[in-house]
Amino acid sequence: MHASFFRPLSLRRSVALSLAALAAALPLPAQDSPAAATPAPAPAAATLKTLALAKVKATPAILSDAATEGRRNSIDRMSQALDGQLISAIQQTRKFTVLARSDADALIEENAASGQSFAFGKSDLTLVVTIDDFQDFTQTATFATLGKTATKRVIRFSAVAKLYETATNKLVETANFQEQNLDTEEALVNSSSSGGELSDSLLLALTRRMSEQISQRVADVAFPARILAKTGKIVTINRGDGTGIAAGQLWEVFAVGEELIDPDTGVSLGREELSVGRVRIQRVTPRTAQGEVTGEDLGIDRGAIVRRVEK
Repeated sequence: MHASFFRPLSLRRSVALSLAALAAALPLPAQDSPAAATPAPAPAAATLKTLALAKVKATPAILSDAATEGRRNSIDRMSQALDGQLISAIQQTRKFTVLARSDADALIEENAASGQSFAFGKSDLTLVVTIDDFQDFTQTATFATLGKTATKRVIRFSAVAKLYETATNKLVETANFQEQNLDTEEALVNSSSSGGELSDSLLLALTRRMSEQISQRVADVAFPARILAKTGKIVTINRGDGTGIAAGQLWEVFAVGEELIDPDTGVSLGREELSVGRVRIQRVTPRTAQGEVTGEDLGIDRGAIVRRVEK
């Protein structure tokens, strides 16, 4: 064939190769693909209310009487033990950031040792607990027909707990708490030390029970116990070890209704609470408790408030 026949073919091949090279050099158009999954937003960090605990004290009259009766040491030990037990009980509710004012001296000393100044952080609420009654005496009963006597040691003390809104000094809640111990003659020997002072075991038992009562009341005022989940007849409650809940207890369940306003003052009295059933506690874990619905279920559901049925 004539050479001129190949020239158009060579030209076409050259152009094709140039176009191919150019296409290879250019970026490829984006391909349709499933949209990348948007990461779920991180849950908001939990913000706990800050609760300041004032140092537990006895009233001046109680201190004066205790000194007259030679029991000043007992009331001092009672106050100090209640203070420590209360700090522990409030912390175990896991509802607050706790500021323990009674530990100020230790904190000041530690900060000074490290060359830092010390200042307590601001609090949302302040709890003030005052011991307003303390009695410690023995009672002896004689049974003439039996020719026997029985001796009991009676230890009774009460305290007033006041919860304030720190920023405004407004009194949010106040309540009275009582605790007592009745020991038989056999236990009397083990419940006292020389001079009739309280033994460590008895002191610990009384102050622990009192501190649990107070911490439960404070937690319930700020954050009532609620149902977290329900599966069949089993409910999970946001109360765990150290908050006074225990297997075998009966708790009443309330559905939350409309806000209640006092017609005289216009002040909110909280939300209406309608009883919808009861649950019997079966199991308690460090953070939660589980119970089974007993009797009629009129609408027990997640978010409902639960309160212990007192005997």
